[in-house]
Parts: sequence; structure tokens; C-alpha cells
Amino acid sequence: CQLFSLSYVFQLIPLVGVLSSAAVGALAFSVYSLVSKSDVIINKSGNPEPWETVDPSKPQKLLTVHQKWKPIEELENVRKLMK
Repeated sequence: CQLFSLSYVFQLIPLVGVLSSAAVGALAFSVYSLVSKSDVIINKSGNPEPWETVDPSKPQKLLTVHQKWKPIEELENVRKLMK
């Protein structure tokens, strides 16, 4: 009877491996996003308007294909008036 229960343990090894690697990958991507992305904010009270510090020329997505940024004159005028 003990041999029968050991076969179930050996069948669970791939499942545990896949689930643990998925958990480690999710944790690694979360830490990567918190450290390197400028649109992810931990402390909102330190900077109430964090979108002002985002560099528009730097891509914010994980994969960006042919992104070109040009400032919109109307928005730049409004930004100058608000400051």
C-alpha cells in the first residue's frame, strides 16, 4: 500500500515544478515592474501628480514596435498655463 502512495507523490513533482516556476515568474515580473516602470507607483502621497514625471520618449510597454512620440501643441500650451 505504501508503494501505491509513493506513485502519487512522484506524479505531483511536475505539477509542483510548473506551479512554483509560474509563481517565481509572477513575483519576478512584479518586482521588475515596481523597480523599472515609471507608471507603477508605490507611494502616491510623495508625488500627487506622477504622470508629470513620465518621460514620453521612453516606451512604457514591455514590447513597443515603432513608437514615435511628438508633443501636441495644444496640450503643451495648457500645461504651460497650468504651471
